[in-house]
Amino acid sequence: MRLGVCSACLPELTPHQAAEAAAAAGYAGIEWRVSAEAADPQGPAHFLRNNRCTLRPERDDVRNARRLCDRAGLAVIGLSGYVQVGDLQGVERLMSLATEAGAPRIRLWAPPTAHGGFHESLGRAVEFFGEVAALAGRFGVQALLEMHQRTICPSAALAEQVVGHLPPHLVGVIYDPGNTVVEGSEDPRLALAILGEHLAHVHLKNAAYERAEGGGPWRHRWTPMDDGVLDVPAILRLLDGAGYRGWVSVEDFSTERPPREALAFNAAYLRGHATFESAAGGRA
Repeated sequence: MRLGVCSACLPELTPHQAAEAAAAAGYAGIEWRVSAEAADPQGPAHFLRNNRCTLRPERDDVRNARRLCDRAGLAVIGLSGYVQVGDLQGVERLMSLATEAGAPRIRLWAPPTAHGGFHESLGRAVEFFGEVAALAGRFGVQALLEMHQRTICPSAALAEQVVGHLPPHLVGVIYDPGNTVVEGSEDPRLALAILGEHLAHVHLKNAAYERAEGGGPWRHRWTPMDDGVLDVPAILRLLDGAGYRGWVSVEDFSTERPPREALAFNAAYLRGHATFESAAGGRA
């Protein structure tokens, strides 16, 4: 396996700072967040609303990210965009940018659960990803469907309904067990068996539930990698036992540690429980 980090979880750092910090902490690559929403360097950083570690969907930005990674000895793991189902032009644009960045994959989501009924949304998603597969073959860029809460594919079983009929080298699935704490929980062994050859990428984070102030339903919050519902070391053992040799990208949205400290902690913690290749391709 290879250890990477998602720039989405480094909202306070610039791309230049992120590349330097990731390399110093021992990561082998970065998965870059791509969004047209401009970040305010003066405002408070936020994972979603003001994320400075974000590339604009422009060739200059992705080329610069590639240069930063090259200088730091890192791979560009992929581009994580926010293209909506049905927007084939957006997919084409993101895949074109991925080729500029030297990124072999892009991230996509399924339709939100709030947009229409399940069966209608499922039909649209199946049709859309079939068309995405054709684009993936044309560009040589793999499209990945991320298991994500509040979409119609929060679980491995539902993700496989959308892409299971497609060639896995064109369309795969991002297994995100942290997201399944919120919605779509499956036994990790079962999830990996369901995904089979469509397991193309892994995101790792952790979460816990806490009592809402004043009572009512408990709410989830993102927690440090070693302190949550997930048994992260057990998941790493299962991945290794299943023969998974791809990327494991840290996507830690907890706020207990500042970004650089969290980067170093997560790298040390995960390397303490699994063997990852070094940035140069050796074992570490």
